[in-house]
Amino acid sequence: MMSFKQSECDVIKSMLVKHARNAFVSADVIDQQWRRLNYSDKPDLGRAIEEFERFSDLLRNFDIKLYFLPQDERVCLDSLYARDAAIVCKKGMILCNMGKAQRQNEPSLQEAFYRDQDIPVHGRITGTGCVEGGDVAWIDEDALVVGRGYRTNDEGIRQLGELLKGLIKELIIVHLPHWKGPDDVFHLMSVLSPLDHDLALVYSPLMPVPLREALRSRGMELVEVPDEEFDTMGCNVLAVAPRKCVMLGGNSITKKRLEKAGVEVHEFEGKEICLKGAGGPTCLTRPLRRE
Repeated sequence: MMSFKQSECDVIKSMLVKHARNAFVSADVIDQQWRRLNYSDKPDLGRAIEEFERFSDLLRNFDIKLYFLPQDERVCLDSLYARDAAIVCKKGMILCNMGKAQRQNEPSLQEAFYRDQDIPVHGRITGTGCVEGGDVAWIDEDALVVGRGYRTNDEGIRQLGELLKGLIKELIIVHLPHWKGPDDVFHLMSVLSPLDHDLALVYSPLMPVPLREALRSRGMELVEVPDEEFDTMGCNVLAVAPRKCVMLGGNSITKKRLEKAGVEVHEFEGKEICLKGAGGPTCLTRPLRRE
C-alpha cells in the first residue's frame, strides 16, 4: 500500500492525471462546453493532445509514475484539472465536494480509481460543504492552508478540519478576494506555489495578509510574481522535488527570479491545456506519493 506525505514540495513518485484526449473528447464536446465553463477561448483538440503528450513526457523524465483517468461522459472539460477533486493526507485521500456545479461528479470517479488501485480513502466532504483541491496547500507537514472563497465554503472547511484531526497541528484559514467574481477560476494556489520547505512562489497583490504572515513566521523566502505574469499563470508552478519545478513557458521574469533563488526550472507549452481553461501544472496534476 502507498505511503503518503503531507507535502507540496518533496519528491513526487506518482501522480494522477487526465489526458487532454480523455477530458476534451472531441471537437463537438468542446463546442458544447467551453463557453459555459467560462474558458477564455475554444481549445483546439489536436494541439491540446500534443501539448499534453509533451507535458506527460516531461513528468516521466523525473521518474514519476503516471496514472491516467479514463474518459467519462459524466464529467466535463474541467476534469482535465485533476488536482481539484481530492486532497492527500497521511491516511490517504480526502474526496472533495466541488464548488463548481459542472464538476460535481469528479470526486466519485476519482474514488473509483483509488479503490481500484487499493489507495485508501480517508473521507469526503459532503452535503452543503464544498472544498476544491486548488484551495488547499501544505506549507509544512503539520500545517495546511485552506482558502475560503467561491469554490470552498465554511461548512466544507469545518468538515475538512474534522477529517484532519490528529493529523495536523494547524489549519490556517484565509479569506480569498472577490477578484473577478464567482465565475472566475481563482483558487488559493492562484497566488501560492510552495517550492521547498523554506521557499514559496507568491503573487502578493492578491495574497491574504494572514497567509503572508504564516509563511514569514516559518522563515520562508518568498519569490514574487510580477503583475504582467499573473494572468499567464506565472504563479502556478508545480514542485516535482525541493527547488525543482515545472512551469508554463512564457513567464520569463518569474523564471529568472526562481533561478536566482536556486530553483531548477523546466518549462512546457500550455496554450490549449492551461491558458484557455486557466489551469496550470499544479491544476493538471494530483500528486499521490511524495518522499
